[in-house]
Amino acid sequence: MTAAGASSEASGARVSRAGAVPAEGRSALALETLRLAPGGSAAVGDGDADTLLFVFAGDGLLAFGGGRELVAGTAALLCAGERGALTAGERGLEAVRVTVGPDVDVHAPLGARETVVAIERADVGSATGKRSFQVLFGPHNGSTRATLFAGYVPPGAAPWHYHLYDEIVWIRRGEGRLHLRGGVEAFGPGSAFRLSPREAHVVENTGQEELAVLGAFTPAGSPSAAYLAEPADAAAYLLDAS
Repeated sequence: MTAAGASSEASGARVSRAGAVPAEGRSALALETLRLAPGGSAAVGDGDADTLLFVFAGDGLLAFGGGRELVAGTAALLCAGERGALTAGERGLEAVRVTVGPDVDVHAPLGARETVVAIERADVGSATGKRSFQVLFGPHNGSTRATLFAGYVPPGAAPWHYHLYDEIVWIRRGEGRLHLRGGVEAFGPGSAFRLSPREAHVVENTGQEELAVLGAFTPAGSPSAAYLAEPADAAAYLLDAS
């Protein structure tokens, strides 16, 4: 089993091409990429942290509360104190693991707990402009510390905006550029980066096809909650959404 690390990233770089974003400062949110060879296994779950998994390649078995099959496009939730194991199938298994420590605001539960969710069964919601998302885990199904979602960004860029939540974004497919007040960085499949609360940014899709991302943020809520860095840009959002 390998877990991608961030030690090889250039000093000061925001985008991790290794797909690893450690917890830092006041943030209890972290992300890493797991790669298991066929038949390989890895322990998952933590005494203090919630664990959210998203399988993006291969398949395997999650040993938790009985065996649960995981294939590409499925997500799983283990709450703090719960432990299990991932075992890769014949094709190996590649997954993103998000951990959410206890020092976060906890959302009131809004529905029954789920352990495994398939992306094709998640409802589609609308975000800024023509962007859309599918919430995989959130307060509606047991994840009260964080929301895990799949997001879809059409070619182009929305105006500068920010969120009130602490977020990590992992790139499923496509290429683009992350615009921050301090500069611009390119990203591609497997890259990851953090967006701090109230940090103005633009996630630009530089390709001709849809950019697909996986996002996790805390406190839990809706991915559509965005605030304009420049109020005058409101008209641009309305135009983009038409």
